[in-house]
Amino acid sequence: MVSKTYNTSTESLTVSATAGGASGSVLYTVPNSHDATIDMLFISNNNTASKKVYVQFYHKDNTTYYNLVKAYSVAGNTAYNVLESSHMHLHAGDKIVVYGETTNVFEATISVKQFYNPSRT
Repeated sequence: MVSKTYNTSTESLTVSATAGGASGSVLYTVPNSHDATIDMLFISNNNTASKKVYVQFYHKDNTTYYNLVKAYSVAGNTAYNVLESSHMHLHAGDKIVVYGETTNVFEATISVKQFYNPSRT
């Protein structure tokens, strides 16, 4: 049974990767024995020019990367709210991976609720 109580985690990183999949910058990985709900996922472009960003979801169950955002152009010196008002549910071992067309231009921030679930490994 999943716990109804949770802890929170907020992670940020400067996106250094320019390729996705296993080569991408891992923003967040759900810990073992947990489920997670993403409450917020922001991408900021710290360059003066528009740049393209990619956000992927790694699904541990089938070891596949899926595109959440593909080649989205973020205007210079602005931020993009990837999920807007939506939420996304993840399980142990799932990941959020980010990469950009240029290294060290984007910063990514995620905020999640983590629920203990002993049936997840």
